[in-house]
Amino acid sequence: MTENQPQLSTPGKGQREMLRPYVHLPADTVRGALAEHSERELKSLTESWAGLPVDRFMKDAATYRRRRYSAFRFAGNSLVRTVHGAFRQSTEVNPLHGGVAREFAPMEEETARSGVLRSLVLALLDELPGDFDRAAGSIGVHQIRILASRDETGLPAPEGIHEDGHHFVAQVLMRRDNVVGGESRLYDREREPLFRTTLLEPFETIIIDDRRVFHGVSPIEPGPELSIGVRDMMLVDFMPLTPGGRGPSDGAARQP
Repeated sequence: MTENQPQLSTPGKGQREMLRPYVHLPADTVRGALAEHSERELKSLTESWAGLPVDRFMKDAATYRRRRYSAFRFAGNSLVRTVHGAFRQSTEVNPLHGGVAREFAPMEEETARSGVLRSLVLALLDELPGDFDRAAGSIGVHQIRILASRDETGLPAPEGIHEDGHHFVAQVLMRRDNVVGGESRLYDREREPLFRTTLLEPFETIIIDDRRVFHGVSPIEPGPELSIGVRDMMLVDFMPLTPGGRGPSDGAARQP
């Protein structure tokens, strides 16, 4: 693993907000929050990345990214999928792919109804580096696979150093096979380096306050064993519901 900055003991939400605008969670911490689920259930979720379609909104007809997306809200302790719609970001937030209604394929029904997914989102909520009103919040879940080959480098973040336009974003590693690179990097609002690490174990996670940091990920290349490398990520966006209770797929990318 690449050298990380020293990790502090996990403080409460108010303390985390004063200390830093991100949280780095070891895989064991996240898996501990999923202890009620069997290995078979966990495997069922991670294997759902195998069926992701090509992201047809990539520039230059690139084919190295696969993707699905769905938006959710909480009803009590139940994670409820909202009506599927396009995912939107402003050009200010995403100059490369913003300003376009990107209609990604929705998550498959079995995945969206997964008890593991619900438990994972609840665990992430407990670790956010700041306050979030669950009752008035919307959750966007992205399943993303980046492929790297001898002919095509995989770019986990083709936008470079950027923000996503949400309140909080969780970056959860689901799989990493035969990959070199993929270092996660965080920057303050002056784009000065703040933190960096390479996510190596499934369920290892970084959660950021997207209003206080920029982020990026270095390119990936296949390792020496095989000609193809695979990096699977789950990105979970947290932001307030837009007027009328509509989720992030229907609203502007950034809230005041």
